[in-house]
Amino acid sequence: MGEVDPAFVQDPQHRPNLSIIQAEGIPIIDLSPITNHTLSDSSSIEGLVKEIGSACKEWGFFQVTNHGVPLSLRQRIEEASRLFFAQSLEEKRKYRRDEISPTGYYDTEHTKNVRDWKEVFDFQARDPTFIPLTSDEHDDRLNHWNNPSPQYPPHFRDIIEEYIQEMEKLCFKLLELIALSLGLEAKRFEEFFIKDQTSNIRLNHYPPCPYPHLALGVGRHKDGGALTILAQDEVGGLEVKRKADQQWVRVKPTPDTYIINVGDVIQVWSNDAYESVEHRAMVNSEKERFSIPFFFNPAHYTEVKPLEELTNEKNPPKYRPYKWGKFLVRRKGGNFKKQNVENLQIYHFKIA
Repeated sequence: MGEVDPAFVQDPQHRPNLSIIQAEGIPIIDLSPITNHTLSDSSSIEGLVKEIGSACKEWGFFQVTNHGVPLSLRQRIEEASRLFFAQSLEEKRKYRRDEISPTGYYDTEHTKNVRDWKEVFDFQARDPTFIPLTSDEHDDRLNHWNNPSPQYPPHFRDIIEEYIQEMEKLCFKLLELIALSLGLEAKRFEEFFIKDQTSNIRLNHYPPCPYPHLALGVGRHKDGGALTILAQDEVGGLEVKRKADQQWVRVKPTPDTYIINVGDVIQVWSNDAYESVEHRAMVNSEKERFSIPFFFNPAHYTEVKPLEELTNEKNPPKYRPYKWGKFLVRRKGGNFKKQNVENLQIYHFKIA
């Protein structure tokens, strides 16, 4: 990535703060009451639901331990990611994604119209994934996204597919806990994901950056989907905007935990009871960094709106309904090139 290109330079107010504030108090939640195969007593499940609820309310982020994902599988996908990114640019670009088919390799992604200091490999949880052809609400045509199959590293695709299955299992468990914490039926959210979900996994590689005071691995953003599960390596770099004081705080890597954050879809479903929080990824001037987020997203035809059970006269719906697939297609467009306008956000659907 060579000399700093102005495309990478953040506006002064969004530049990284090089004096790091560690995120004291970001909840670490033990999921063993639901992942232990011995029957857990109801009070430990109730305690877990309460913990999840307060983490979603106060932080929008939490970490989980005893999550049930085999450590050996995580190590295999992390190793495969390193091997893939260690190849020549020419080799990686054979699997380059574009605006028509946004799966595969990419190294010029933009967040908030500023280029990110990273390269990525994207892979859909469903192959093919059905998605609207355009963001025009009157256009019913569908497109489908297919996954590439790089030959190297060996068994790359199989490892990713196996890992996705584990991520989905964990997401369904977390969604049940979140539903219960909102006073809903445990399976309330399941219908949106059972068929035709648009979830995807991303392998991130952040090369060392000689300008850590100017550039970001990923600029500030909120996740548009329902839930994100992040595996970050020991280098770390994730920063979260703390709700209490709007300070950027660093989430310290903890071995064999996953970082979970609530996305915009849950913010809308919960009618702002839970908030999707801004976050970003820092770069490191000496070390490369790897991370693997899994984005759990509903089917393209899902109409996202505040749930009836959570709205009433005193708490009317705060958002107009929108179609998830149309929102996703519009958002994806902003990843490829600098736009003249801000990318689509849920506050564009806010009822004044």
